[in-house]
Amino acid sequence: MPSSSAEPTSAAAEPPTPTPEPSPAARMPLAVYILGLSVFALGTSEFMLSGLLPPIAEDMNVSIPRAGLLISAFAIGMVVGAPLLAVATLRLPRKTTLIALITVFGLGQIAGALAPNYAILFASRVISALACAGFWAVGAAVAIAMVPVGSRARAMAVMIGGLSIANVLGVPAGAFLGEHLGWRSAFWAVGAASAIALVGVVTRIPRIPLPETKPRLKREIAIYRDRQVLLSVAVTALAAGGVFCAFSYLAPLLTDVSGLDKAWVSGVLGLFGIGAVVGTTIGGRVADAHLFGVLLTGIAASTVFLVALALFASSPVATIVLTFLLGVSAFYTAPALNARMFNVAGAAPTLAGATTTAAFNLGNTGGPWLGGTVIDAGLGFASTAWAGAAMTALGLGTAAVALKLHRSPSRVVTSGTPRTEKAVSRL
Repeated sequence: MPSSSAEPTSAAAEPPTPTPEPSPAARMPLAVYILGLSVFALGTSEFMLSGLLPPIAEDMNVSIPRAGLLISAFAIGMVVGAPLLAVATLRLPRKTTLIALITVFGLGQIAGALAPNYAILFASRVISALACAGFWAVGAAVAIAMVPVGSRARAMAVMIGGLSIANVLGVPAGAFLGEHLGWRSAFWAVGAASAIALVGVVTRIPRIPLPETKPRLKREIAIYRDRQVLLSVAVTALAAGGVFCAFSYLAPLLTDVSGLDKAWVSGVLGLFGIGAVVGTTIGGRVADAHLFGVLLTGIAASTVFLVALALFASSPVATIVLTFLLGVSAFYTAPALNARMFNVAGAAPTLAGATTTAAFNLGNTGGPWLGGTVIDAGLGFASTAWAGAAMTALGLGTAAVALKLHRSPSRVVTSGTPRTEKAVSRL
C-alpha cells in the first residue's frame, strides 16, 4: 500500500495499471476516514436545502422554484470551483490547502445564516461551493494516492460515505431545525460541523510533501483530449442530475402531491440517506471488480424508480419506498463513477478528482434547473420525476457507448500520450 505521505498531484504519477485486482483485505488509511467525516459537513450543506425550500422561499419572499436556484448556485460553484481551485493549488501543500478550504467553507455557512436577503444568501452559497469543490478535488486526490489501484472505488466509497451520512443525519436534521428553529439554524449547525472537521484535518491529516518533480499543468489538462474522460463527465452529470431533478423538490412533492404532513419531510429525507448508505456500501465493494456492471445496472434502476415515482407520486407509501430506492441506486453508482474517472485520467489525479466533482455538480445544476422549469410550466411537482428519468435514460445510453469504446482496441489520448485503452475492470 502506498505511504500516506505520497503526493497525489504529481503529473508524473503512474497511469492506471491494466486489469487490477481488488484488494478486499487492504486497510484504509485513517486519513481517508477523516476526509469522509469532513465530507459530512460539505454534503449536509449541499443537500439540506431540499428540506428547507418552503421556509426559505417564504422568508425571502421568492417562489419555490427561485429558492431552488440556491441549490443550482451551489452546484454551479462546484462546477467552476473544482477545476479552478485544483489548478490554482496544484503546487501548494495538500494539508495547507485542505485547511484553508474547510475554513472558507465554514465562514460561508455563517454568512448564509446571517444573510439579510436572497442576493446575499445566493452569494454565500456560491462562495461555500467554491471551497467545497476545492476540498473535494484535493481530498479525492489524496485518498486515491494512499491506496492501491484496485482499491480506488473502496477509498472513494469512504469519502462518499460522508455524503451518505449527511443524507441520513445532516439533511433530515437540517429539515428538523428549519421546521422548529428556522432555516437559519441549519446553516449555523453546518458551520459548527465545519469547525469540527477543521480540527480533524489539522490534527489527523498528514503533512504531505510536495513532489520532487513539479506538476506540469499542460500535461494534466491534456486529459480532456481523451474521449473516455468526456464520456465519463457526461455519464456522471446525467446520472446525478436525473436523481436530483426530482430530489431537489421532494419536500413540496411529499406535502402537495403525496399529501403527507410537513413533519414527515425530515424522516423521508433521512430514508433517502439510509438508502444512500446501503448503495454506497454495496457499490464500493463491487465496483472495483465490476465497474461497468455497477454503472449500467445502477443508472437503469434510477430510471425505473423515477418513472415509478412520477406514476405513483400521489401514493404516500409508494413515494416513501421509492425515495429509499432512489437513495440506493444513486449512491450505488457513485463509487464507480469516481473510480472510472481516475482510471481514464490517472496521470492527472488532481484534475481527475476535480473533473468528477464538477461533473456531479453539473448534474446537480442542470437537474434542479430542469425541475424548476417543468414546475414553472405548470406540469406539477411530480413532473420533476419524468424529467429526471429522461436524464438518467440518456446517461444510461452514454454509459453503453463508453463501454463499447472501452472494449475496443481503439487508440485514445491521455495526458498528451497516445495509448491503447485496456480493460481496467470486469463486468
